[in-house]
Amino acid sequence: MMQGYVNIGYEAVISLVIKHDSNLKSINAVIDTGFTGFLSLPQSIIDELELPWSYSDFATLGDGSETLFDIHDATIIWDGQFRAIEINSADTDPLLGMKMLRGFRLQVDTVPGGMVKIEALPLVSES
Repeated sequence: MMQGYVNIGYEAVISLVIKHDSNLKSINAVIDTGFTGFLSLPQSIIDELELPWSYSDFATLGDGSETLFDIHDATIIWDGQFRAIEINSADTDPLLGMKMLRGFRLQVDTVPGGMVKIEALPLVSES
């Protein structure tokens, strides 16, 4: 199980550790249920960690517009395990998306300082 908190802006926040080679960085990411990817990071953090570029892809934003994102490879510590993921380069604060939450339960006590809990579900089918 992983725990986070609700900030004063009513955003659910979780701390993550990102790893590439010998580079490690701890970040706070806002959970964004409208983001279908794994994790987005600003280019400055991607550069700091020297994350390798993988490919570029189009994505539809919340306002319906499309934009091109660079995708990078990284490893994060997730539920006590190393997990290889794709990271979108985005001009925003770090965002944790729904692909990261697949197979997990998200519980949010939606008050400033409230608890955010992410815990693994029993076996999830691949459907």
